[in-house]
Amino acid sequence: MRFLTVSDPISQKRFRRFRSVKRAWFSLWILGILYLASLGAELICNDVPLYVRFQGKSYFPVLRFYPEDEFLKNERRTRPNYKAIHQTPVFTEDAENFMIFPPIPYGPYESIDPKSIPMSDQVTLRFTVQPKIAAADIDPARIVFRFTGPDVLSGRGAQALQQMPLSALIRISPSLEKALGLRFSNQPAPAFREATQTIDGRPIQISLSTFSPRAKLPETVRLTFREADFGDAPEVRAVFSRDPEPVQDQAKIWPRIAEPERTILRGLVDQRFSGPVEPYALSIDGAKYGISFQKSDVRFPYPPVRGHWMGIDAAGRDVVARVLYGLRTSMSFGLLLVFGSMALGVFAGAVQGYYGGAVDIGGQRLIEIWSALPFLYIMILMGSVYGRSFVLLLICYGLFNWIGISYYIRAEFLRLRSQAFVEAARCMGLSSYRIIAKHILPNALVPVITLFPFSLVGAIGSLAALDYLGFGLPPPTASWGELLFQAQQYRWAWWLILYPSAALFGVMLLGVFVGEGIRNAYDPKQYSRLE
Repeated sequence: MRFLTVSDPISQKRFRRFRSVKRAWFSLWILGILYLASLGAELICNDVPLYVRFQGKSYFPVLRFYPEDEFLKNERRTRPNYKAIHQTPVFTEDAENFMIFPPIPYGPYESIDPKSIPMSDQVTLRFTVQPKIAAADIDPARIVFRFTGPDVLSGRGAQALQQMPLSALIRISPSLEKALGLRFSNQPAPAFREATQTIDGRPIQISLSTFSPRAKLPETVRLTFREADFGDAPEVRAVFSRDPEPVQDQAKIWPRIAEPERTILRGLVDQRFSGPVEPYALSIDGAKYGISFQKSDVRFPYPPVRGHWMGIDAAGRDVVARVLYGLRTSMSFGLLLVFGSMALGVFAGAVQGYYGGAVDIGGQRLIEIWSALPFLYIMILMGSVYGRSFVLLLICYGLFNWIGISYYIRAEFLRLRSQAFVEAARCMGLSSYRIIAKHILPNALVPVITLFPFSLVGAIGSLAALDYLGFGLPPPTASWGELLFQAQQYRWAWWLILYPSAALFGVMLLGVFVGEGIRNAYDPKQYSRLE
């Protein structure tokens, strides 16, 4: 029984079946192109130029390492910062010197300079009308004993409210009367807040603080009044550049401010160009305003802008580069893991299934014991002893990932070892190795081939999950799981959730489509019928 090749009629028939599933065929091409692009990620996303022309010499930094001394003659053998060298007088003084960077001139480990991000050089002053707040001390007869603050109840002035009944100023509800009664009877009472109206119908908010029993009955209880209607003065804004006068002035509020106050605000605006400024309170035409100074600042993570189409992560690194390099990491890890674990699983299952008996029983018991070991705990232990690395993660995961495929191969070998062609091979005196490798294994590889794409999808998802939990690849390795972990810390950074999730979902979906196509190509049931 010879191994089936591409030119074999059966293999050609299966290939035609696979191509007939269009979504599987196109998914295979898309997945292959994406992986090839990720393998050449240095030519697409990199902070190292593809080509440098300097002092009549040609350099290819993307292919070869050049020390900083090669360009600046400073006797430093460290990795050069080509973007900084590109701005030095040594480089710019000669018009024939130039650098060619990749289409996306940012590497996966490069921290973006905040000054390189275009920002609006304007400060917005946000004027918000502040409500009037007053307080009144009420005696047990519900008479105003003392009133402080602006008159928000009658408009006659605070002095005119002294010794007036509370019922002559506001509408007392049963809940307010109950809250006052608890306090004057020296009983514990929770905080109280209620919206009511003055006698002339103006809306107002009343509040009482939490009350705890005292040594003697309270003589007065303090009521706080807060104006609920701020009138017709809406929130307005004034936009300033570095000029002394505002660029935009809603409701012409700047001319209404006194000159001393303008000087103070202008000084605060100048301070805001270099750093944060505390809010400022100001009275304009009898109304009290709270003024906040707003300016767009660069804080990482930063949303998508021109040049950084997927945004910037918490460490100031370009998300496009992190996603592309993360694709290479995920696909390479998945392929190496699946190939290695399947080779180990095929070997274990073939030995058990072919020899059977004590070899089979003993192997099964050992596999059951091995599968009972907690993978995550072993991964944590090995990482703490040897440190997290790509190779260690691949080995540790591969030691547990082969068990499932060994069951399939074992079952296939148990079924095929009693077939006539195997008995004929034994009668011909062929060795066990030749019978296993040349006769049984080619007929037992159908589960391996059909499970390969699904195993690849599972490996990619497992790597993302381990990186998300912090047990995967070491930082600063580009990984989708690490980006999703950042998204959990900065939940407002939607780009850290959207793009890594979309990349992970897209690759896994393409892998599932390819797996469905291979399964349909190797499934004989839909191509057979009863006569």
